[in-house]
Amino acid sequence: MSIISDKVRINEKIRGRELRIISETGEQLGIMSAAEALEIAVQKELDLVEISPNAAPPVCKIMDYGKYKYEQTRKAKDAKKNQKQVVVKEVKFRARIDQHDMDTKISQVKKFLEKDNKVKITLVQYGRERMYADQGIEMLDQISDRFVEVADVDKKYNDKQKYLILSPKK
Repeated sequence: MSIISDKVRINEKIRGRELRIISETGEQLGIMSAAEALEIAVQKELDLVEISPNAAPPVCKIMDYGKYKYEQTRKAKDAKKNQKQVVVKEVKFRARIDQHDMDTKISQVKKFLEKDNKVKITLVQYGRERMYADQGIEMLDQISDRFVEVADVDKKYNDKQKYLILSPKK
């Protein structure tokens, strides 16, 4: 089925001299005027809905629009239920960090990865630390080496921001 937006023209709101009409069963009824198509829809106690307004001639379908709209909202709700949101957690490291502090932060990263969250590991540099960015990059490389088996590593070492993104392997 085609997706119909909320701004769909229905019944008398449909403009156009000639329209291509599709019946409620899906068979093509041919090209006819809007008045004739509306008359057929009224006889069957259904709505005339414009599906493709940009086609030449515009395509309209005879259907129960209320029922169709209800089914679309149900499908959207079901799709949203089955959807998994991606959460990105951020852990910040400094280039000059003590080993114990690093171990604590790495254990936090492990917890995030076990919960199937993406983790962004950012290198924070203040003042003169920026002159020694290679030390920070070396530390980020060490961290990425620790997580090669459990996560996919995406490295970004730009001029201003230096960070890793770890995505849990499936």
